[in-house]
Amino acid sequence: MLEGKAVLAVDDEPDVLETIVEVLYLCRVDTAGSFNQAEKLLQTRDYDVVILDVMGVRGLHLLDIAVQRKFPAVMLTAPALSPDYILRAMDRGAISYIPKEDLANLDSLLVELLDIISQGNSPWRHTLTRLEPLLDERFPSDWRQQYRALWDSLDEKSPKLV
Repeated sequence: MLEGKAVLAVDDEPDVLETIVEVLYLCRVDTAGSFNQAEKLLQTRDYDVVILDVMGVRGLHLLDIAVQRKFPAVMLTAPALSPDYILRAMDRGAISYIPKEDLANLDSLLVELLDIISQGNSPWRHTLTRLEPLLDERFPSDWRQQYRALWDSLDEKSPKLV
């Protein structure tokens, strides 16, 4: 399902970009290490999926451009994993949120996400189910109650690119 797909990977860490290129070897991967470089690529090329670093490259601003162009956008993060940020990314149109610890599985995660979208469904239930153990590990036990809106809104959410 990924063979020949056009992917834009944006991160300010060169080793992360190298890993993405290696993992997505079946794809045509463009990389950008800065906001300006990514912005130019987003505005001048077409992509089947966009992978955006949350922090060093102003990922939410790039997300807005990707959503406007109707590119499925996945947020990639290490330290910014939080229920608040997940909710913000979801509300702004990201299709998923992937911790950098999952980079080795990026290809299979993208296949799952693109399959869910191709069926006309929102990938957020899949994403949050996958992230639950990590959120349980990093946040106080009451985080689920505080962020009930994440789960309550899942059935209403659909990707803004459909």
